[in-house]
Amino acid sequence: MSIRLFLLALTAMLCLAATALAKSPNVVMIISDDQKWTDFSFMGHKTIQTPNLDRLARQSAVFPRGYVPSSLCRPSLATLVTGLYPHQHKITGNDPPRGTNRALMLKHIARVPTLPRLLAGKGYRSHQSGKWWEGNFRRGGFTHGMTHGDPQRRGRHGDEGLKIGRQGLKPIFDFIDEGGEKPFFIWYAPFLPHSPHNPPERLLKKYRGKVDSPFVARYYAMCEWFDETCGELLDHLDKKGLAKDTLVVFVTDNGWIQQPKSRRYAPRSKRSPYDGGIRTPIMLRWPGKIKPAKLDVPVISTDLVPTILAACDIRPSEQMQGINLLDVCGGKKPERKAIFGEIFGHDVIDIDRPAANLLYRWCVEGRWKLILPADDKNAELYDILADPEETKDLARANADVARRLTRSINAWWSAK
Repeated sequence: MSIRLFLLALTAMLCLAATALAKSPNVVMIISDDQKWTDFSFMGHKTIQTPNLDRLARQSAVFPRGYVPSSLCRPSLATLVTGLYPHQHKITGNDPPRGTNRALMLKHIARVPTLPRLLAGKGYRSHQSGKWWEGNFRRGGFTHGMTHGDPQRRGRHGDEGLKIGRQGLKPIFDFIDEGGEKPFFIWYAPFLPHSPHNPPERLLKKYRGKVDSPFVARYYAMCEWFDETCGELLDHLDKKGLAKDTLVVFVTDNGWIQQPKSRRYAPRSKRSPYDGGIRTPIMLRWPGKIKPAKLDVPVISTDLVPTILAACDIRPSEQMQGINLLDVCGGKKPERKAIFGEIFGHDVIDIDRPAANLLYRWCVEGRWKLILPADDKNAELYDILADPEETKDLARANADVARRLTRSINAWWSAK
């Protein structure tokens, strides 16, 4: 072989090797629905059993101090698909003002980049299943999906998509199996452990003998049912030989603390600014690329879209305030000092003006957490390392810290 032919062959081989090394990962986002951050056995719960998520945790970089910015499902989910805070994407509540056409609320998801649309530029197929509030799945940029979003057919927050998990995972398995060599993104946001709390009898029977409250038993059984479906999905990736080429992301949309004497949730959970409503474990698994570890640093779900985009070699938009958690997994200390969030009312007052719907803003810096009501009065301050259930307000005793964090929140948040 001549030197020229040898060099050409070597160049071709190097190009093929570079292409193989640069192959974009599949991405699977698993989103729990209404589950407190403590309610997993890998997070230390003594009764609830989550063996499949425990296994995922052992294989992942786990951030036990993860947060979502808002403790209401629709704005939280919109953040997960856009990487933007609710005041940026303007999806702040679940339902429109009384008498307002629900379709008017759907314009905001169309005006901002979404993860499926950004990934499509790299040749990704994408599948929506489970909770989805933004009309038809195509409105979010998904190429495939389950939610039709037609209000005339009970299209509000997922419709047909809400069958996933509760009635098996066949739509996801079919999507994976029919995809050929193209990379894929899966949005798995099952209506679990969300109410109605109607778990399989075999699971309910298991928890009836462990707790006194039938309502708590049902909720605990729902948590394990959700875990079982996650195991089915992860096992399918293994069966198809896809696990090593797939970035798995886990997060909860918002918290839930079960009332022992009713079907309702406790006051300091869903829809509240307390950790029972906004804290979640966040996990990232990418075999060979992310080293399994437990990372005790506050992170937030606004970090997830920039992280996924970085894994897929896509530049995030300038609006995105999150950081690339792959750097943190690799040992880099985050430069930011604090993370921030915002709580809005369930029913929107003004579709286009987030400030009209604001109830609270909050900030976590190290051991401190400040909760600031919309009128900036009567702020609450907690040492969440010493007092994770937020039982002792330290705002008066540490007025200087409260004032400093109030200034930080006001510097961060300037929505109108």
